Amino acid sequence: MIRKAIIPAAGLGTRFLPATKSQPKEMLPIIDTPTIQYVVQEAVDSGIEDILIITGRGKRAIEDHFDRNVELEAKLEEKHDEQLWNEMRRLSDMANIHYVRQRETNGLGDAIYYAKQHVGNEPFAVLLGDTIMDSVIPVTQQLIDTYEQYQSTVIAVEVVPQDKVNRYGIVGGENLSETIMKLDSLVEKPSIESAPSNWAIAGRYVLSPEIFRAIEQTSKGKNGEIQLTDSLQILLRRESVYAHLIEGERHDIGNKLDFLKTTVKFALKRKEFSAPFLKFLKETLAEYE
Repeated sequence: MIRKAIIPAAGLGTRFLPATKSQPKEMLPIIDTPTIQYVVQEAVDSGIEDILIITGRGKRAIEDHFDRNVELEAKLEEKHDEQLWNEMRRLSDMANIHYVRQRETNGLGDAIYYAKQHVGNEPFAVLLGDTIMDSVIPVTQQLIDTYEQYQSTVIAVEVVPQDKVNRYGIVGGENLSETIMKLDSLVEKPSIESAPSNWAIAGRYVLSPEIFRAIEQTSKGKNGEIQLTDSLQILLRRESVYAHLIEGERHDIGNKLDFLKTTVKFALKRKEFSAPFLKFLKETLAEYE
């Protein structure tokens, strides 16, 4: 049973400057909900309530967001705004959230290593803090189900166009079914000609505790950082690693264009203004045409 989740959220968010100069990129809202709240909710919906968020300098807003704000609750109570009051209380009660600060940005592998003492000797989930999954069954739950079947590390993947494989970490191996691959390679941004498949790593993992020993033996790679993909290559030599083709849509909030696309898609799903917003989009497109 997977009882703990790690959410790395220590990146500097330089692609969103100046907005991220004084606030974490993980707190950038999709309409009215911070990105990281969607991520925490996914872990909770997957049955995990023990969550460790790896933060860094200038990330205090994340802790404040999931903490109680007694003054705000009192003000909402005075206004008899029961719906918002309940939502604020739910935020602080939704999970048992812990925090540890990554002292310097040394890559995703290094960030996950900070969870070693918290996790102990048990498997755990990893959900990247700037990636939202839109799915009927939570993607983390999908990985947990696969982990329980194979009792080994599972990586979430998605299909990407063949001519864009050089933008992603790509996995290769033996297809056990339409959605499961037993891996023999992980390649970071391969050339189009050499890519072992078009299954791209998608920001969710269920890892065995052996990953920590693999991280210890991982040399610094791109940008002088410890890359998780390199650690998974080491892990692959010791135990089986599987890829699970996710059912759902991944939204990468780490770049501006995808952030805009995600905002539009999520806005169209909101009943209170989906119709007028769609009308606005059509009118705007007509102007440009």
